[in-house]
Amino acid sequence: MLVFATYNPDSYSFYPWPLAPLLGNAASTGSAPVKFLAGVVLLSGWVVFLSATRRSIGLAGSILVLAIAGGLVWLLVESGLVSESSSRGITYVVEVCTAILLAVGMSWSHISRSLTGQMDTDQVD
Repeated sequence: MLVFATYNPDSYSFYPWPLAPLLGNAASTGSAPVKFLAGVVLLSGWVVFLSATRRSIGLAGSILVLAIAGGLVWLLVESGLVSESSSRGITYVVEVCTAILLAVGMSWSHISRSLTGQMDTDQVD
């Protein structure tokens, strides 16, 4: 939800909302404080998700998850399910891959505990 609320190709997301008045779109709704609050909430969500992902799976784990997601994109393009000339289709696939990375990062401690029986703790200096 965080990824698609931030940006999606159908323009039902935060990204085009504050930019609409700058681009001359009169259909922009919402006051500046509402846009600011929505932006801060989304930014907070990204900070929480990215820091949790970094702590739980680290750079190496992120690269592995992204490699799996990249393989999935390649498979979808090769099988013809997603056209490589369709920017909308590729955007959706990349957003799903980003959501998968964040979901794995957020839930990795629970998955690891279920598989190994060991709990993760933060080290305090």
